[in-house]
Amino acid sequence: MLLEMKDICKDYPQGKEIVHILKHVDLTIDEGDYLAIMGPSGSGKTTLMNLIGCLDVPTSGEYLLNGENVAHASDNHLADVRNTTLGFVFQSFYLLPKLSARENVALPLLYAGVKKRARNRRAEEALQMVGLGDRMDFMPNQLSGGQQQRVAIARAMINKPKLLLADEPTGALDSTSGHQVMDLFDELNAKGTTIVLITHEPAVGARAKHLRRILDGELLAEGEGGVGDAW
Repeated sequence: MLLEMKDICKDYPQGKEIVHILKHVDLTIDEGDYLAIMGPSGSGKTTLMNLIGCLDVPTSGEYLLNGENVAHASDNHLADVRNTTLGFVFQSFYLLPKLSARENVALPLLYAGVKKRARNRRAEEALQMVGLGDRMDFMPNQLSGGQQQRVAIARAMINKPKLLLADEPTGALDSTSGHQVMDLFDELNAKGTTIVLITHEPAVGARAKHLRRILDGELLAEGEGGVGDAW
């Protein structure tokens, strides 16, 4: 088991009121799994992703990640967990515009203190993996949206994370680029990468091995609701 959440709640104060964003969430993910969490805007799916990704901590409950309870860890320790255990892909690509594809992918290694030759080699390998071996020296504005997202995926995978988190990864892409990105996720999962994907698109959710719906802060049991036809 890679991840286990037990009775997770997340509340936010709003004036004199307390808003219950997540309500008694239970979630288990095994190594090698591929889970889509699907819900409409305001359902709590992004809040849940932030908790899974150690970008925030729950109000109550227990969160075991790779055997460690990180529910109330310090900010510094959560930063270490994110750097060593997790990879992130977002709807916005968050590429630095003045850096090449290779340099963007190598950034996490730069922060980790890896020497230039080694980080360039690993960045090139990651770009080859996502099919951009011929675009390594291109700047982000010279790449299509789908290519930029593949650069972002290569960057997320550069440290070989145990868990890849993707928040609406096809939301800013056309249908062809969306297909290509989802094909890449399929390939990564087939090679053993554990993936949790947040989406509001039924066709994207249908690509995962498992689907959980979230509604009004409550995570429904697998199989509740439908996802429509897959791509």
